Amino acid sequence: MDDTITTTYYLCDEFLKAIGHRDDPQVRLSTAEVMTIPLVACAFFSGNLEASRSFLDQYGYIPKAISKSRFNRRLHAIEPCLWRTLFDVLAEGFKREHSEQTYVVDSLPVAVCDNIRIRRCKLYPPEEHGEAFRGYIASKRRYFYGLRVHLVVSGKGEPVEFSLAAGSEADVKLLKELGLDLPEGSTIHADKGYTDYHYEDLLKEVGLHLKAQRKKRSKRPMAAWEEFLSKPTRQYIETVFSNLSALFARRIHAVTPRGFELKIVCFLLAFSIQCL
Repeated sequence: MDDTITTTYYLCDEFLKAIGHRDDPQVRLSTAEVMTIPLVACAFFSGNLEASRSFLDQYGYIPKAISKSRFNRRLHAIEPCLWRTLFDVLAEGFKREHSEQTYVVDSLPVAVCDNIRIRRCKLYPPEEHGEAFRGYIASKRRYFYGLRVHLVVSGKGEPVEFSLAAGSEADVKLLKELGLDLPEGSTIHADKGYTDYHYEDLLKEVGLHLKAQRKKRSKRPMAAWEEFLSKPTRQYIETVFSNLSALFARRIHAVTPRGFELKIVCFLLAFSIQCL
């Protein structure tokens, strides 16, 4: 734990220095320390920010603690682009060390509440959003209400790209919105939900190869040997999702949609740091 906390703070501090970020001289807690608290919370306390803040204060990791309300204001004052940029920095390092150029894309459902409580959901009220956040989990044959994390991981299970979307959004639609800033010649393995022949042709023009699992009576069937070799690679992301979900609490507590989405991003960052 001590090594992870130290690495997390050092990473945040060096990242902020590299982008030229400067704190006000009067602040008691630096931005690097504020960023460290939720990342430690997601790594060891199932996302409980207050438990993480109290732990770091009690054991001397934070020399000058601030109140709970003041910490929440400081946390939400951090621009969302900073979290995204930090993730991109880690992802760039993973891509440089990954010489096989094999990647996998899939989506992970993150429920906001149980199905029975959908009508009372305050984060994403159904009367405002309709069925936008109601998605279907094919593997479990059940519906859920919340977001989908669309994640691209390397062959070693290291996250390199992600996006958050409403639960009802189709996988292939979100794939098209990902940047896919991958090395030329990379192969992206996916399941049946990412089948789009036209988009596959477009990716080939830029040097990327999308290998989506084929449906029955597909117009472009995949060779049996190719399907056999790609199946273990596609299944590897399930292990990644299991390890990522193990960090989650049974229920991710948040008061606002932005706070809920921020916690998901922090879980992804905490998992990325563990992959270093």
